[in-house]
Amino acid sequence: MMNSLRSRTANLTKKTIIGSLALTLAAGPVIGPGSAAAKAAPASTIAPIAADIEAQAPIHYDIQARLNEKDMTMQGSSRITYRNTSQDTLSELAFHTYANANRSASTQTSMFKRSNEEISKNHPDKQPEDFLGGIDIENVTSSGQALDFSDKEQALTVQLRQPLPPGGSITVYMDFSLKIPYGSQRLSYYRDIVNGAHWFPVMSVYDEDKHQWNTTPYSSTFETDYYTSADYEVDINVPDAYQVAMPGTITTRNDVKPGRKVVSAVANNTREFVFFASPNFKVDSVTRDGLTIEYFYFDNEPGKKQIIDRYIDQAFKAIQFFGDKYGAYPYPDFRIVESYVEGVAIEYSRVIQMGQVQGQADPAQDTVFVHEIAHQWFHALIGNDSETESFLDEGFADFSKVYFAEKQGDKLNGFRSIQVDDSSLELAIASNNDEVGDMASPVYYDKGRQAIYQLYRSVGEEKFDRMMREYFKRYVYKNATIEGLLQTIDDVLGNEARNEMAAALYQPGFVLKPEYQLTEEEKTAYMHDQFQLLYQSALTQIPDLPYETMSRIMDKALQGEPLSIVLSDQASRRTRKQQEAMVNQLSMLLDISGVKYEVIRDRQVLKKKMKKELGTNNLIVIGNGKTNGVIQALKSGIVDRANKMGFAWKDTMNQPSASGAYVIKHPFNQNRLLLHYFWNGDHITDEAMETYMAKMQESLGFTSAYYQYYVLDKTGKVLLDKQVENPLSKFFSAE
Repeated sequence: MMNSLRSRTANLTKKTIIGSLALTLAAGPVIGPGSAAAKAAPASTIAPIAADIEAQAPIHYDIQARLNEKDMTMQGSSRITYRNTSQDTLSELAFHTYANANRSASTQTSMFKRSNEEISKNHPDKQPEDFLGGIDIENVTSSGQALDFSDKEQALTVQLRQPLPPGGSITVYMDFSLKIPYGSQRLSYYRDIVNGAHWFPVMSVYDEDKHQWNTTPYSSTFETDYYTSADYEVDINVPDAYQVAMPGTITTRNDVKPGRKVVSAVANNTREFVFFASPNFKVDSVTRDGLTIEYFYFDNEPGKKQIIDRYIDQAFKAIQFFGDKYGAYPYPDFRIVESYVEGVAIEYSRVIQMGQVQGQADPAQDTVFVHEIAHQWFHALIGNDSETESFLDEGFADFSKVYFAEKQGDKLNGFRSIQVDDSSLELAIASNNDEVGDMASPVYYDKGRQAIYQLYRSVGEEKFDRMMREYFKRYVYKNATIEGLLQTIDDVLGNEARNEMAAALYQPGFVLKPEYQLTEEEKTAYMHDQFQLLYQSALTQIPDLPYETMSRIMDKALQGEPLSIVLSDQASRRTRKQQEAMVNQLSMLLDISGVKYEVIRDRQVLKKKMKKELGTNNLIVIGNGKTNGVIQALKSGIVDRANKMGFAWKDTMNQPSASGAYVIKHPFNQNRLLLHYFWNGDHITDEAMETYMAKMQESLGFTSAYYQYYVLDKTGKVLLDKQVENPLSKFFSAE
């Protein structure tokens, strides 16, 4: 799972620009022992390739369900055959009823809270209870006899009439009814799509060491996906018009009630079973070398199929890469489902859920897409307890997307994106979800992938790949642990490599070894390239965005166009102090993003540069229009261009105590821009200064609205503005 945007901007969805810059600039001692070559393990410690990894799973589900689309409920019945693979004799079985996380807003996962609040605003007819739901277990039987059961805190416990010995099997039957919540939870319906995760009781994992079933409720802050791989036969009765996406081999029967059909799937050795249903899905399907990839999408933009085809091609590339590096993808199918979930991409077994594909989307830059595909190895094939050891799936999925990018020649999304971070966190990478809280992204993803990268660098690619293939062989279709990973490292790479990895995972404050970090010069170059791509990606989200846009001056500077900042020289001491504060704020952004610029404070220097250099430069002009040399020299051209843009220049400049900014085409060069941060008095009032500085920062960014002009009063209140709404803004708004 990954918070995301359908563009390169995805990588900053959990950080503001300033936050990401702070990570880059974080200073502190970096201490770490030098690495040494690890000893190869003797061949006898390496697990042989499983003779039959398609062997029958210990659990078999046979499920029939009917979707009632009018009231968004489901009626279902399950037959579950369970084989006791533990050494314990069991007196009870346990199932997760994760759908009951939707009984109250307090137990629903918070990652969709903002999205549901937005949906609620846009649909005032929906009541709070519409966003809730749950599952009711109507009966449980075995061999024709009713079994006692209890369903509390998302855990269904079934008492067996006779103990189940090791190796023994039992078949239980249960009927259930499901209310699907409205909104954007993992189990939900919204507009014309049903998201069907956690829709039936799924067997818990039995912990042989603790001699108990895992009955942990679904996490309200992150995710709790811990399952035993199972065999599934599922029939879902839906309206005729619905397309249904789910894992496995899918067939359809139309010989049922008129207007209805039954969509069936057979999915063996599959970790979890989800479905998505909509009457408006289009399906694009491509088969290569025995693998069929299907993309379920909404045909709501011109030329969208061509973009979807490119995404499918990228999926084939990623699956081939991970198959070569880790172990072959064993299934004949892989499906991608487009939904209205925005900002969060989600992995399931053999299926991933993505947000809407935009017209300007570039699959080659969509690293979130690759991250979710990598989860097919680190979650679907190699499972783990994502409540206690989320590093094992999120850390490896995030490293894998970077590994893929690096080998595709993508230097921005490749290893440099890992090396640039020299920050330190107090939390250990091996922390559990409760310990991490809202720090999952920097701990599991960022630091997790760094620890894996350090192992990769210390032993070399060949040995690292060999270890990963061994890890896959040992844990495919099983649940791995951090200790199991460390033992695999020990067996393949040696004890020293194990100890270094253990220290990286268990000790707080992990920092990448200095020899694997970027130099200061490399960081500056990387940040320049990164910001250049971020601005380009963000600005192209709006095809008809006006040329006169404040953010565009940053984009132009990042592309190498010259930039000059000109201050008013005829200013009071107080005004000069304010101007320097503004320059310092601008310099922070420009310096970190690697932009070259000059600052002109003296009128004589300005006169020398005015005709030649400043006539071809992009300009950021700061100060009162009556005291700034650039404004006075170019006034007639500025007034003309401003008026054409709809900014009443003379009226605004004569407005007492007003301040703000506007951007126009350079009067001497229509391919350059002039951005003027102005005020009409001697200085900006104390009441308005804080807002003025914040607005200045916001106006140059790519995460807020795109401004052409704005005017503030003496208190900092916005009196007037002209802006274009940025569709990315909601992903960066404060919680």
